[in-house]
Amino acid sequence: MSKEAKLLRINPSLAIPGGEVTIDCEGLDTSDPTPCAVWFGDERAPIVALSPQRVLAIVPELKQSGPIEVTLESCGSRSDAARVLVGKRLAEDLHPVANPAFDPDDGSLFVTRSGSRGEQLPVTLFRIDVSGEVTEFSGDITNPTGIAFDSTGQMFVSSRMDGTVYRITPFKEAVPFARNLGVATGIAFDASDTMYVGDRTGTIYKVNGIGEETAWAQLEPSVSAYHLAVGPDEALYVTGPTVASFDSVTRINPDGEVGVFYKGLGRPQGLAFDDTGNLLVAASLRGRRGIVRLSPDGQDAEMFVAGMNLVGLAFSSTGDLAVASTDSIYNLEI
Repeated sequence: MSKEAKLLRINPSLAIPGGEVTIDCEGLDTSDPTPCAVWFGDERAPIVALSPQRVLAIVPELKQSGPIEVTLESCGSRSDAARVLVGKRLAEDLHPVANPAFDPDDGSLFVTRSGSRGEQLPVTLFRIDVSGEVTEFSGDITNPTGIAFDSTGQMFVSSRMDGTVYRITPFKEAVPFARNLGVATGIAFDASDTMYVGDRTGTIYKVNGIGEETAWAQLEPSVSAYHLAVGPDEALYVTGPTVASFDSVTRINPDGEVGVFYKGLGRPQGLAFDDTGNLLVAASLRGRRGIVRLSPDGQDAEMFVAGMNLVGLAFSSTGDLAVASTDSIYNLEI
């Protein structure tokens, strides 16, 4: 380097291994790209693109998690460091297809090994306690998809195999609660504990406290699943990937009127609201993949967490963010 490069900013500042981050910089000598490097702590990161003002790099697998110092190197000289918060892998060899869910009673996290349609697996639900210990929880439900807790702490799980939502008893038994829900995927509860269930063939059902279902809204079918979240405004927000690359987040008001909240995401999946009313969605935005943060009015979108193959997320009561990929679960202490 003719002069030492200056690392200005890393975007996003939250990531999991495999995610792509943008590093804005000044004075990086790229006349010979061979000695140029990006370091996450002591691990060298794969570089996707390189210029004197910007570097795209992939977060490598790391021996540690949490705040990681990132530096740029060229011709044997390194820049000052900037920090990225890298998530900790809690468990792998899973198969989530939607949001994980935190138990409001004890803070443990539930996640699925869903499997391919009709696949019978010995264990399909796992519990991760607050210390990070992973235990097998249940194998009673084939193709578990959505997980949700009502206001009393009762756990419910949908099966896209048989169109049923199951209630999980204190003895870990899965008892059918609501049936005939099509390809049942996402679950969400509103403030009055009305259950909403997404049938990926195009129907949003309302389910009352005794398991009676009513078709409530009709949407475009999804190629994989509907994902649901109730917002601070008591509207239901829905994502459902289609074959298009420019999908929407749908908003359904309490009267059942359907509208577009935000358009322009690639393959949007799990979604959740933070405590300030922003909507976070596992999706791609302008070709970058991870967790996208949408402003409360749906006007602004930015990449919030960099990550590949993300399908869902959930906030703990303490504000930690659990992020699910197609095979692993990560924790970000934000």
